[in-house]
Amino acid sequence: MAFPIKVCVVCGEEFELKPDKPGFANRCWDCSAPDATGPGAPRPGDADKADSEANEARRQAMRNLLYRQDS
Repeated sequence: MAFPIKVCVVCGEEFELKPDKPGFANRCWDCSAPDATGPGAPRPGDADKADSEANEARRQAMRNLLYRQDS
């Protein structure tokens, strides 16, 4: 059984739609791959920075609660 032939919506080239192909069903492999690292995709370092900033804010809040002086 032959795989269906599709036309890529990005580049217009024909490709075979295979069942185990990663990516989109209406894009060829070359056009599907860059989406994972495109400009809109979050970078791995961004999550670490946000986590460290949130952790620092938590530590500061706990420090203020624990060591504040009730006067």
